[in-house]
Amino acid sequence: MAYEEALKRSDGEAIREEEGKIILASSPPRLLVSPLLVIVGPTAVGKTAFSLQIAQDYNGEIISADSRQIYRGLDIGAAKATPEEQALAPHHLLDIVPPDEILTLADFQERAYAAIEAIHARQRLPILVGGTGQWVQAVVEGWGVPRVPPDPELRAALEAEAEAIGSTAFHARLAAVDPQAAQKLDPRNVRRVIRALEVYYKTGIPISQHQHKTTPPYHIWQLGLTMPREALYRRIDQRIEHMLEMGLVAEVERLVAAGYGWELPAMSGLGYRQIGQYLRGELSLEEAVARIKKETRRYVRQQYNWFRLDDPRIKWVKVDREPEKEYEEIKNFLDEVMREEAKQEFRNKK
Repeated sequence: MAYEEALKRSDGEAIREEEGKIILASSPPRLLVSPLLVIVGPTAVGKTAFSLQIAQDYNGEIISADSRQIYRGLDIGAAKATPEEQALAPHHLLDIVPPDEILTLADFQERAYAAIEAIHARQRLPILVGGTGQWVQAVVEGWGVPRVPPDPELRAALEAEAEAIGSTAFHARLAAVDPQAAQKLDPRNVRRVIRALEVYYKTGIPISQHQHKTTPPYHIWQLGLTMPREALYRRIDQRIEHMLEMGLVAEVERLVAAGYGWELPAMSGLGYRQIGQYLRGELSLEEAVARIKKETRRYVRQQYNWFRLDDPRIKWVKVDREPEKEYEEIKNFLDEVMREEAKQEFRNKK
């Protein structure tokens, strides 16, 4: 494979090209670079399908960077890869905590780096796949994330305050002590605003000042998948209808029966919150579904704030046309960057 040809070397042995490919004598084989492929894009754009193809063709393993797919039992509503899909390539950071456990950004970052190193040790390609922009950027940019454990009492007090004064006024509380963090956080994302205030109250230092960056020691290739907004919205609507057909309501009922409360972040996330409102009699099912679709579209706009179409670090590919041609474009991009990285690394070693 192009990946294996481009990313192996031996001590001091010459590199040569043969039919456009990098061929390196290698005994024993070692990675020429420490690669990390990152696949980003909005929800429902098709990241799962393309990442599986890439993992199979490039000897890869998939690392999920999705803040809901970490939870056991949140399968349908989190659009988690099915067991059949997971069998096609090794997956990491799926189903790692129960719904009543909080995984901080620092925890995720640490686990993601550990997974990357383990995959490199197996001479395979780590593929970070995600729609949770903050989690992806924390890994790619090497954020210095504050390791401040959750304080349940403080969080409960902040949650009560947010409920009492409303999300906009509560967001203003953060803006008063950390305007830089407030500028990046949507006022409707109360959970993240609470976390930023929690870090400030526990350390006396704004969370934005904690977040220095140290470039991680990887050759990072970022691939973005996108499509026209209306086409994406249609796909979102179809996905949500499919989730209902697959048993989303029953999934939420099972979680509630298992004792998981509505106040948990896992249970208040997109889709689960609205189905909860339906189960409690606050909305009809039709109203709940309409809200899920509306909030998912809003979430897409937030995702594009993290994954910007004008970001020169990301190779964007439109995926609303013909899948075979789109994948050929992706393969050409990957083959080219791998060849160039291999050549540059060899020159640096001379």
